[in-house]
Amino acid sequence: MTCPYFQTCGGCTLRNLSQAAYREHKSERFNHFVAALKQKDIALGKPFFADDAGRRRVEFSFQFGKKGLSFGFYEAQSHTLTNIDKCLSLTNKINAIIVPLKDFLTQLCQIKASTKIKGKICSLGITQGKISVTDAANGLDIVLHIKETISLEHRMLICDFAQSNAAVIRISVTQNGHSAETVIEKTKPFIENSGYRIYIAAGTFLQATDASQQALIDLVKKYSGNESLKIADLFCGIGTFSYPLAQNIKNKITAIDSSAELISGFTQTVNALKLPNIKIKQQNLFKYPLDGRELSQFNLVIFDPPRAGAAAQVKEIALAKEDDKPQKIIAVSCNPYTFINDANELLSGGYKIVEITMVDQFPYTNHFELVALFTKGEKNES
Repeated sequence: MTCPYFQTCGGCTLRNLSQAAYREHKSERFNHFVAALKQKDIALGKPFFADDAGRRRVEFSFQFGKKGLSFGFYEAQSHTLTNIDKCLSLTNKINAIIVPLKDFLTQLCQIKASTKIKGKICSLGITQGKISVTDAANGLDIVLHIKETISLEHRMLICDFAQSNAAVIRISVTQNGHSAETVIEKTKPFIENSGYRIYIAAGTFLQATDASQQALIDLVKKYSGNESLKIADLFCGIGTFSYPLAQNIKNKITAIDSSAELISGFTQTVNALKLPNIKIKQQNLFKYPLDGRELSQFNLVIFDPPRAGAAAQVKEIALAKEDDKPQKIIAVSCNPYTFINDANELLSGGYKIVEITMVDQFPYTNHFELVALFTKGEKNES
């Protein structure tokens, strides 16, 4: 599909290709990464490709000056902002709010607020920032990221904008990187996962599309199997994989993440849903990964780390005594480069890749994600 911003916004760099050519290119790129693993003849699962108009979360940038408001995405490797009115990747609800958002931000940036600079009181307006929009199951959740302190007049305008747009259910503000402060919440945003209603905090990380989240869940469930398991869900976030696995009441899940905010929300939801087979812990797995003694409690470990990968944790798994090693590892990765390092560490530690599957949730880009199943086997040689 033709995009009027192609080659300027820095986003969908492969949109010049037909869908068939694009998918072939993405599959070849995936196969190239698989070839870098220290195991030959790896089975490949059927790839998942997301469609346009599915991306449910986005972060726009904006600038305000003498020429008015610029709002959109930065060009690749540039400080130039491409002004947009719609994006083919985004859901219809997010696209529908872009023009109203631009009008709202223009008014917001024109409001002057008193602030102290080097001991002097100055009257300044908002000149730039970012605005995140999440298309939750019940409406749009918006977070404004700015450096300036907002005044009562700013707050009144924010409330007026939310009240005049039925699709907007919450607006929050972060100032100078501090935690989000909710200015207005008409109802608490939630997403749905495996039949559960999961309420989300402002700015919560979500998989980019509902369809790709379900594809990842389906693969994790497929690779987990049907037997009763003691599962460690590492870098668990809001519990994307814990919830569907908890549907098998015989599974016992320990979910671990470093984020106090995510763990707090996850705990509240699990308690509200009265799910007895999910235990939640806060732990920094980069600094304090599970050791052999702790790993011995599980027969399945799932890890879905940030782009930095899970180097410390996979090293502990690889070095664990044979009897302490979990029988299965399911790796979910958004960065093939760090995945290769993590996977090769596991291969050197006595695991084998049973299958690896590509999940492409960012259409017409070079980015892809993947899910891989490892089981204990004979030690692989480089």
